[in-house]
Amino acid sequence: MILEYKGINVFYTDQGQGTAIILLHGFLENHKMWHAFLPELTKKNRVICIDLLGHGKTDCLGYIHSMEEMAEMVHAVLKHLRLRKYYMLGHSMGGYIALAYAEKYTKTLKGVCLLNSTYKADDAERKQLRVRANKMIQTNFNNMVRMSFANLFSEKSKVLYKTAFDAALKEALKTPLQGYIACQEGMRLRPNRQKLFSSLTCKKLLIAGKNDPVVDAENLVEETKNTQIKTVVLSEGHMSHIENYKMCLEEIMHFIE
Repeated sequence: MILEYKGINVFYTDQGQGTAIILLHGFLENHKMWHAFLPELTKKNRVICIDLLGHGKTDCLGYIHSMEEMAEMVHAVLKHLRLRKYYMLGHSMGGYIALAYAEKYTKTLKGVCLLNSTYKADDAERKQLRVRANKMIQTNFNNMVRMSFANLFSEKSKVLYKTAFDAALKEALKTPLQGYIACQEGMRLRPNRQKLFSSLTCKKLLIAGKNDPVVDAENLVEETKNTQIKTVVLSEGHMSHIENYKMCLEEIMHFIE
């Protein structure tokens, strides 16, 4: 379905009935990343998947897609659907957006799940990497996307889940150049939301990958000890929805019960 927002088209899917669950994909992904989860999730729930700015079938909106602007766009969709209370799950960048959303619309949330994501801001090194990537992408889009996407999977995972890896890469390569640059810039500028996540009174879940090259699982486990945040560490890397599909789905099902 399409919603017009600030003069652009925003694409979303809306399936099932029951408790509303909002799924936000990561960088270089789109609503299709959730397809394998939908048969189970939609049995007793209403599931909304949204293509974020500059991804999938949603247009770009300017040259910086801040996490706050993305959250506002998500809110426009949920307001249009007249939803009042829901669970929100975000993979990687989707998690950053879920936290920006929680900052402004706290009372709407039954729970927030960060999947292979973090409440931390980028450190100086990561910020520099994003600046460099935005320069390089302008002359070598395909190779850069292939490289950055391949880095999210271990060598073992690329072989074990070749079909899913190839399909995800195919979708990643459809991301427009402007969408790539605008989101990198938005992620680079995002603030630390550790205090915010800790203070949320709704249910909170962190699903991390032991061998995630992007998110330090060990550090998150240490920081969330003795808090109301449930942290689950799965065996593989950044793409738990592919690499740890069954366990990841189980944890999500428990979370929304």
